[in-house]
Amino acid sequence: MKDFSTRVAAITGAGSGIGRALAVELAAAGCNLALSDIDPDGLDATAGLVADRGVTVTTDVVDVADRNAMQRWADDTAEAHGAVHLVFNNAGVALAGTVEDTSIEDYEWILGINFWGVIHGTKMFMPHLRAADRGHIVNISSVFGLFAQPTQSGYNATKFAVRGFTEALRQELDMDDGNVSCTCVHPGGIDTNIARNARVNKSLAELVSGDEDEIRQGFQKVLHVSPDAAARTILKGVRRNARRVLIGPEAYAVDAMQRALPTAYQRLVPLSTKLL
Repeated sequence: MKDFSTRVAAITGAGSGIGRALAVELAAAGCNLALSDIDPDGLDATAGLVADRGVTVTTDVVDVADRNAMQRWADDTAEAHGAVHLVFNNAGVALAGTVEDTSIEDYEWILGINFWGVIHGTKMFMPHLRAADRGHIVNISSVFGLFAQPTQSGYNATKFAVRGFTEALRQELDMDDGNVSCTCVHPGGIDTNIARNARVNKSLAELVSGDEDEIRQGFQKVLHVSPDAAARTILKGVRRNARRVLIGPEAYAVDAMQRALPTAYQRLVPLSTKLL
């Protein structure tokens, strides 16, 4: 899909960050938008940014972890816009803590949003993409879908899962030679709300001798790439039908490290963490 004009894009997590930046970039290209988020104020702010672009914009407050809500949103979007051509499964959250001290409830929370949200967005919109003349799914993984990190078991688990799910899906779509394709995106340090809103387990604060706010601020310091730049890179990847899109120097460095040291990096990462 090289031209987004007059197409319809559904974006989760559109109230801020990469989701908002995608909405702005797509609207500038003449693409109609179906935006969702759990934050109504953020959603309204995004809609306001694209209000003068001459495209149709619908907004819905949706929890991507809620299967029935996602089904309603997908069907309502297709009915309101007449078609759906692009789906960006972008909504995500972060969770920091050791495996032993992270609760089952926190694991269920992050799995529901980061992984089930991607499955819901893919499954619920697939019939509508099939019905269109051309369709593309973009699933947002992370550099943490390329390598593992201590205290990130929940986040790693979901982002590795998104990667595996999307790569399997892409092969299936290649096999049927239909009108739908997909791309898996691995952002590095993108300056979004995900670090600011991360759940931080108290055991991690004790491990690094800092409070939860200090840990979030530490995460924030490594976020160098703007959401706008990330959105442009993602859309460039869609245009060339890329299987994988890496964003930011960290993503390329991690990808190279994992390829060169597929198991040895697991010894190096804890060592470097202790030295920080």
